[in-house]
Amino acid sequence: MSVLACVALGSNLGDRLAALASGRDGLRRLPDTVVLASTEPEETVPLGGMEQPPYLNQMVLLETELAPDTLLTACHDIEDAAGRVRREPWCSRTLDLDLVRYGDLLCDTPSLTLPHPGLRDRSFWQREIARLERHG
Repeated sequence: MSVLACVALGSNLGDRLAALASGRDGLRRLPDTVVLASTEPEETVPLGGMEQPPYLNQMVLLETELAPDTLLTACHDIEDAAGRVRREPWCSRTLDLDLVRYGDLLCDTPSLTLPHPGLRDRSFWQREIARLERHG
């Protein structure tokens, strides 16, 4: 059975537009997954109080048959392929993919919390999801 999922993409290092495009392409290549819509990239200030360049962010709406933990692992694989280095929380990154929503699933495990806990604090995610929900 397929589920609608929202994945947030962000980048603040290197060619940010190319990194977002790479992330979208990686999501398009996932098995049993279709990219239904995406928002336009939006520049935002960094969160977490660290001195770093601004981010480009966008949200993608997927229809997928992948389980949520499988989708999250695939997102991490796409990040790794784009050169993502995980040093410390809130640090700059070439590409960040966050599984924000997975249908109506509520989940809180050591590896996955849904909806993403950052959703309540990121007004740009809320705006982007509202745009995608108007998609259909």
